[in-house]
Amino acid sequence: MANPGYGKRDAPDQRPRTNHDFAHLPPREAAVAAYIDRLPSGADVSVKTLAKHLPYGQCALRTTLNNLQKAGHLRRGREHLTGTGSQLWITRTWFTRTARDDDWWATFTRGDVPKESPEGQGRPTRSRAFILLVALTRSTPTLSLSEADCTSLAPLVAEWFERGANEESVRHALTAGLPTPVHHPAALIRRRLTTKMPPQPTAARPPLRMLECAKCGVPGRAEALPGGICGTCRGETPPRPSSPLPASAIHSRAAGIRAEMSRRREESRT
Repeated sequence: MANPGYGKRDAPDQRPRTNHDFAHLPPREAAVAAYIDRLPSGADVSVKTLAKHLPYGQCALRTTLNNLQKAGHLRRGREHLTGTGSQLWITRTWFTRTARDDDWWATFTRGDVPKESPEGQGRPTRSRAFILLVALTRSTPTLSLSEADCTSLAPLVAEWFERGANEESVRHALTAGLPTPVHHPAALIRRRLTTKMPPQPTAARPPLRMLECAKCGVPGRAEALPGGICGTCRGETPPRPSSPLPASAIHSRAAGIRAEMSRRREESRT
């Protein structure tokens, strides 16, 4: 634990902890942020103490904390001890897993607790596509992407998912056969996401089904069994068959067919 005035203080109204709270940060910043997030209130988060527990030097940690501050997860400041009758000010380090913008921190500094809007403030929840791109950047350093790049490319990855692709197939399409060196990672990824886009899945035709009548058990097409009962069991009169041809018309057609067959036989003989 820290000496009074130097310990970690949790910012109010944080969202519940998840596995992706710091996925938008570079690997070192994400690791340090996850470590600080799990420390109790009042824990020592000075550079010297963090260097004793984390595999980073003091210079690297000082840079990391500055980057966390720019990302909205950390603010250092001073706070007046009220009720002491003195003008004593102490140093504070506030931390939040929910990234806050400068306006939020300004309101908090004035002593207010900013209220979340119905849509929610701070950094939005990261999508499955965005998280994949961030993980890709970590596992394949040659495809280093900025947060803005990930945000811009995420809709294309999401379209892959909509067409039935999974994370592994997207990752393989983006990393297989990379040129050396990769000059423009974002442009290369955009081109591959566009040119290798899986085809739209064909809509599966609904199967033809024959359902049995709930009363007599005779099968029939589903649309012919409203309520599961066939027309006969509902007492409906079956449609009358169409009237046959008159006898004279039948004889006339038969005579025409016989004459045509006779003509073809004569032609075949000659």
